[in-house]
Amino acid sequence: MKDLNPVDNYLHGSWEALGNAAPVLVALAQLCSERWVRPPQIADEELLLTLGGEAKAILYAARDRGTIELKAVNSAFDAAARLLAVYVELSDEQTIAFRDPHEPSVTVQFLEGFKQLCEYGLIMHHIYRDFSLAPRALVLAQTIAHEEVSQLLEKATEFGIHD
Repeated sequence: MKDLNPVDNYLHGSWEALGNAAPVLVALAQLCSERWVRPPQIADEELLLTLGGEAKAILYAARDRGTIELKAVNSAFDAAARLLAVYVELSDEQTIAFRDPHEPSVTVQFLEGFKQLCEYGLIMHHIYRDFSLAPRALVLAQTIAHEEVSQLLEKATEFGIHD
């Protein structure tokens, strides 16, 4: 039975990594790093026309602090509430989550919007699940009108640091 210990340890480590969304986080971190260093050559005006609504809403929400976190709630009862989601810090004490436990498609669409921002070199990966807007994104975010993204921002859940 001792021959199974390395396998058991490997499977345990893999299971832990899966439980922390490591495969998706690693893929997005790699995409961010690659595209931040070698961004696609596209003018700002064309880029803004290309970005989907969810990507623009994330940009708009993060325009002041630029801080974004991807996280899942692996202790939630419902599967839809456990999905990996985009969180944006509005201030030291306020964060919004682009997640909807009753409509999982909302959560997934915003995660897709985040991936789109990564594809265009607008997101930087820092550590673990911590990301930020890249310098170009900070500038672009200031050009997005609230009216353009207000309906999508309403889908976000706002909570304080102590919630």
